[in-house]
Amino acid sequence: MGDHLARAEDFENKAEKKLSGWGLFGSKFEDAADLFDKSANSYKLAKSWDKAGSTYIKLANCNLKLESKHEAAQAYVDAAHCYKKTNINESVSCLDNAVNIFCEIGRLSMAARYLKEIAELYESEQNIEQAVVYYEKSADFYENEEVNTSANQCKQKVAQFSAQLEQYQRSIEIYEDIARQSLSNNLLKYGVKGHLLNAGICQLCKDDVIAITNALERYQDSWKTTLLLRVKEKLKAKELEEDDLT
Repeated sequence: MGDHLARAEDFENKAEKKLSGWGLFGSKFEDAADLFDKSANSYKLAKSWDKAGSTYIKLANCNLKLESKHEAAQAYVDAAHCYKKTNINESVSCLDNAVNIFCEIGRLSMAARYLKEIAELYESEQNIEQAVVYYEKSADFYENEEVNTSANQCKQKVAQFSAQLEQYQRSIEIYEDIARQSLSNNLLKYGVKGHLLNAGICQLCKDDVIAITNALERYQDSWKTTLLLRVKEKLKAKELEEDDLT
């Protein structure tokens, strides 16, 4: 570990000297970028994650100076993956920078991928509100790129957490929308029953007898779920029972 750390510091010092010294604009930043890359890799081998992360950020800055935007975005991703082990906020910040660059150069599927990763980081921290924000952004990007399976995965997360936050109507609308889209897709249509079951459970949580009954009438056109039909019968029995009491 000590050898890796010493090598990392040596590469980093040489890179800083390149930047502060005289040289042609391009070659100066190219040389520094190469040294920062070697330094970051050595910091990773030494398991010095914060230093590896900060060095990848220096690499990203060099690549931005060179107008190598894809490489800069990838360096921010590498930084984020190092910070992921020690500092979630820094990791999110680096991924956000990567997403912005990927958007700028038209790599929207890459942006979607890392928006989803930010959402997963927030989810791991139990920050459900922020997780929902980023899963929703990721779903939008995936949909724009017509990567529907990934878009639906993100939407399901939004629906799941919306229900957890007691935003049942929003959750219902998402599950019903996914179910509608899935009907016309041979690969996805087998999941329709599950999506409508989730929508039905959210309807139950709303505790609105009329809405539940109407939803069941709509859902059973395309599927038959014994449990929810039993719920419908129980609701009718409960209404009759209440009528008898009055």
